[in-house]
Amino acid sequence: MTQVEIWRKKFEKLQTCVIIPTYNNAKTLAGVIEDAAGYCGDIIVVNDGSTDETEKVLRGFASVITISYKKNRGKGWALRKGISQAAILGFQHAITVDSDGQHFASDLPLFIEKLELNPAALIIGNRNMEQSSIPGKSSFGRKFSNFWFKLETGISCPDTQSGLRSYPLDTLKHMRFFTRKYEFEIEILVRAAWRGIPLEWVPVQVYYAAGKERISHFRPFRDFARISVLNSVLVIIAFFYIKPRDIIRSAFKKESWKKLFHEQLIDAGHSDLQKAVSVAFGVFMGIVPLWGFQLALAILFSILLKLNKALVIIAANISIPPMIPLIIYLSYRAGAFWMPGNAVRLRFSDHITYHTAFYHLEQYLYGSITLAIITGLAMGLLTLGLLTFSKKKNRRLI
Repeated sequence: MTQVEIWRKKFEKLQTCVIIPTYNNAKTLAGVIEDAAGYCGDIIVVNDGSTDETEKVLRGFASVITISYKKNRGKGWALRKGISQAAILGFQHAITVDSDGQHFASDLPLFIEKLELNPAALIIGNRNMEQSSIPGKSSFGRKFSNFWFKLETGISCPDTQSGLRSYPLDTLKHMRFFTRKYEFEIEILVRAAWRGIPLEWVPVQVYYAAGKERISHFRPFRDFARISVLNSVLVIIAFFYIKPRDIIRSAFKKESWKKLFHEQLIDAGHSDLQKAVSVAFGVFMGIVPLWGFQLALAILFSILLKLNKALVIIAANISIPPMIPLIIYLSYRAGAFWMPGNAVRLRFSDHITYHTAFYHLEQYLYGSITLAIITGLAMGLLTLGLLTFSKKKNRRLI
């Protein structure tokens, strides 16, 4: 059995195809297809509205699956069409290769070896950007993109702009994507990370043709602007939905609240003061009148202030439904201090709801903020005292 047959068997066994999106790269396309065919027998080429000799080149490869359309829609759209077709054909993985010749087919086995170890992973080719032929703007763009990706996902990825990737089709086929240009490769990477798809990377080679020989369809101003807008949207979603969702999920796993509280209060890697401040801040956010945004804002600020997020969440739940009547009642009582002569006397009852707060709103607002500050400080000091007492007691037992 030849080396070509060995690798083709491995691609077949892992149900993996190669997708090549192309737009006006007729000069390099044939070589890219031939090189990829030396490893994989299933190749899908997406002709994204090319106006050069691309159609003529493709007619010379009868075994290649071709998707063509007249109007150029962008690399992202071409990738989406290729990934969709690969899933329809029953492939489990698709390795994307650019058609301009910058990727080396000899790196394809690295993806197969990684897939054999982790078939659920999305694998990214980590390009060697230390070569003298690498344009300065490409190196800067990679660092810039890596920074945003870490901010959005919390994951350090060495090369978020590499087009040489392996996608796990079964987990991606149910996702709906929105971008169509170069920014699609950022969208799919971030959203895959949010979905919990494991990310892996392998070192790969890259070739950038010199000067005018290299054909690039990246429009620096327009495409960079689109990528910047996408990153802005992704950051907002990350901070106001993804990060709070992940923290809440981790806090509400099957472990009991008692175990969770013990782990975060006693064993977490924060100082006693940080833990006490986390409890105080959580209680404050649970009482302060920011209905509907209390937990989301509490989590956001706990991240920014580097507090113990689990303790903040636990403490913020002081405003659970059974506690609402008592919190509103005490808020009115505290508010009476700021409104001598004009204060409303409220009788305590389990029929007190948030709607009650709208009657004499000014008194409630003054009182709820006062109650939030006093209760937060009290709970923070109590937490600090308990932690100090607990450590002293443990030292005496040793």
